[in-house]
Amino acid sequence: MPAAVSANPRTSGVSTVLRAADYDLDATLDSGQAFRWRRAGEAWEGIVGGHWFRLRQVGTRLEAETATPLPASDTLTQYLGLNDDLTAIIARFPPDPPLRSAVATCRGLRLLRQDPWECLASFVLSSTKQIVQIRQIVETLCDRYGEPVCVPGPGAIGRSFPSAARLARCTELELRDCRMGFRARYLRAVAMRVAAGDPCLTALPGMPLEEARAALVSLPGVGRKIADCVLLFSLGFRRAFPVDVWVMRALQDLYFGGRTIAQRRLLEFTDSHFGPEAGYAQQYLFHHIRMEAGRVPRSVRR
Repeated sequence: MPAAVSANPRTSGVSTVLRAADYDLDATLDSGQAFRWRRAGEAWEGIVGGHWFRLRQVGTRLEAETATPLPASDTLTQYLGLNDDLTAIIARFPPDPPLRSAVATCRGLRLLRQDPWECLASFVLSSTKQIVQIRQIVETLCDRYGEPVCVPGPGAIGRSFPSAARLARCTELELRDCRMGFRARYLRAVAMRVAAGDPCLTALPGMPLEEARAALVSLPGVGRKIADCVLLFSLGFRRAFPVDVWVMRALQDLYFGGRTIAQRRLLEFTDSHFGPEAGYAQQYLFHHIRMEAGRVPRSVRR
């Protein structure tokens, strides 16, 4: 995807423009996939791949600004899902009323392609927490253990997401001091396993879905929901369909007349009903129920 690159005299940084037809930046960055993006006026600020970004959508363009020379534009393009053929993806959704409503509300939402370790660690920290709380924990963790990242402004420094090796060297008490509670034990154990290459996260995309899921579920504190979040939001498995408490309630309400359905039955339903783009369908439904007036607050648990 061609990009126009220029210096930005206001910040002494570098700007690039990416084509973004049929794209909704707000929905994509605020849909519970990632936890380090912050709204700044009409833009979003966050750190991806060791670079600070300010992203702003203007019609069918995305303006991306950094404080240092940009990495390859295709890295950001992949991260943001800009090459996904949204029309073709939505055409593969089952033609049911709940999904039609979700598409009407959330058209332009894309799946992110995040760093596997950051995604895994973030969702380990998400257990029973609301999105605003997850963001606070993740930010504290990055401030204490991440590497410096250049940010616009005199003396301003951001922090990257800390590596598995760095967190493996922390004590459980040090991690608990980041306000993550019992999750500290699991995060430390997962970091130690990943730092040792067990599993090798970068090898998972080459595996069948069930094998990749099993490798993730073998990690301490990682159940199917967390594993499916990592498979979907990082590793490119678009059949993965994370089911948390809110998605479970929505499925029961929208597809089963409000009846209580066992989780196993719901997982069988999602595997058979939503097809090859099940993950995209899940994210549209999840974001739709968050945004629907009077249904679920924006602080819904992820």
